[in-house]
Amino acid sequence: MINRKIVHFLLILFCLVCAGQIRNSVFAQTGALSRAFKKVNPSVVKILTVKRADVSNRPKIKGSLGSGVVISKDGLVLTSAHEVDLADKIMVVFLDNHRTTAKIVASSDQADVSLLKLDSIPKDFEVAELGDSDAVQIGDQIFVIGAPYGIDHTLTVGHISGRRQSRTVCHQLTPFEFLQTDAAINKGNSGGPMFDERGKIVGIVSRILSNSGGSMGIGFAVSINTAKKLLLEQKSFWIGFNAYLLSGELAKAFNVPQEAGLLVQHVAKESPGDILGLKAGSIPTQIGKDRFLIGGDIVLTIQGFPVTNTVGDVCAIQDVIGGFTTETQIELTVLRKGKIITLTNKK
Repeated sequence: MINRKIVHFLLILFCLVCAGQIRNSVFAQTGALSRAFKKVNPSVVKILTVKRADVSNRPKIKGSLGSGVVISKDGLVLTSAHEVDLADKIMVVFLDNHRTTAKIVASSDQADVSLLKLDSIPKDFEVAELGDSDAVQIGDQIFVIGAPYGIDHTLTVGHISGRRQSRTVCHQLTPFEFLQTDAAINKGNSGGPMFDERGKIVGIVSRILSNSGGSMGIGFAVSINTAKKLLLEQKSFWIGFNAYLLSGELAKAFNVPQEAGLLVQHVAKESPGDILGLKAGSIPTQIGKDRFLIGGDIVLTIQGFPVTNTVGDVCAIQDVIGGFTTETQIELTVLRKGKIITLTNKK
């Protein structure tokens, strides 16, 4: 009987010791996370953008908010492409509320990641270290810092839930990878960094798939190795405009003198598209479920390649644009007010 009581006591004592060890382990992890957050948080910035649109000849200003992270002492910042690619002005806000403007130096629409360069360098700021996303495994803990709904420098924690490769019919495009996560991601988190447990960047937050529009969904971040390859090694070209594809009966309705054309929607100020002289649309229109702006230029050729709706030709144009650099002499032909004109940046 005594032996049973001793055994029972020892079991209880063992359980209490184990519970204490588990609590201490959790506290240790929490402490490590707090230290990692404190270290990298000053490198995270808020991205404010302004886009001007002349809709029905009435100037309209739109603003948006995202996140970013400083990755070099000379002022390079990583963020998401959809936050900045069509912006007329980009403002970067640091933890101490220091503000400076920035310009896009490289961008990949397909991978949804852009590289900015600060117009002025603050005296004191922190730089985050780039990690190796190939070393990240499903189940690894990560944390995200960003500005969900404008509440900047917010920490959310989760795990790597999956790895997703890009799906594209254009085989010549550089493949890219998204990291799937269960960490809470909301509007304003886009462009913010995803860190591993050591505080190294392993991804740049892209978007969330959600029925409600809130964080109850699946989050995705562009892997940092993809970002390094597209922006730091290849310097993916930023064209600075977007367009709506006109083809078939719609192309005929717009008097496009070929099977397809690109109806220009927006052109970012001081972008290569703006320097070329492209005119954006200004009249809101809806055909079926599609909404777009009419009244702008219709691009017919890019570097001599005609715009078509054939997969092979579309891929050829994307490949040509992907090879552009800041030194490339760009030439477009556009349909403007019934006339075909040539736009070029040749001096």
